[in-house]
Amino acid sequence: MKKIIFLFAAAVASLAAHAQEVKDFSLVNVANGKTVSLNTYPSCAGIVIVFTSNACPYDEYYRGRIDKVAREYQDKVPVLLVNAHNDPNESIDNMKKKAAGWSLPYLADKDQVLMTSLGVAKSPSAYLLKNNGGKFTLIYSGAIDDNAQVEADVRHHHLKDAIDIMLANQKVATTEVRPAGCSIRKK
Repeated sequence: MKKIIFLFAAAVASLAAHAQEVKDFSLVNVANGKTVSLNTYPSCAGIVIVFTSNACPYDEYYRGRIDKVAREYQDKVPVLLVNAHNDPNESIDNMKKKAAGWSLPYLADKDQVLMTSLGVAKSPSAYLLKNNGGKFTLIYSGAIDDNAQVEADVRHHHLKDAIDIMLANQKVATTEVRPAGCSIRKK
């Protein structure tokens, strides 16, 4: 009986976590020095936040796939890249070098405020926020798809599917999928 109660409590906690409203944040885009927040995108259907790094090989595997998602949904669901890693090779200067030529905002979360509020543990990790009249709610978190290393072998496009379901004004059934990637050390 205790096991059933524990599983039920865990399921409720998971649902509550994904029904959470995400507080606005202000992070600097290292590519242009401008501050970006949720309020920067008042009329979008939602926002994708991808926690990434300069050095994790998994981030490199996904770089092209993230760009494809950003291009496909650019008018409805902007994609923001966020770096919360604090290792020396993840410095702001190294982020600027890495962002050269990118079209996506690359935001520094070196105080790990956004990372902590979303419960991020790995990069890459994707977070889909739905815009409900200017208030953003977390509706999906985790893996971008089910095959980090071989794009041609992907069978489940978790992030893309969640975006499509959100844009169809339906409820995302799979709200969390464990991501593969590099751990982000907390300060």
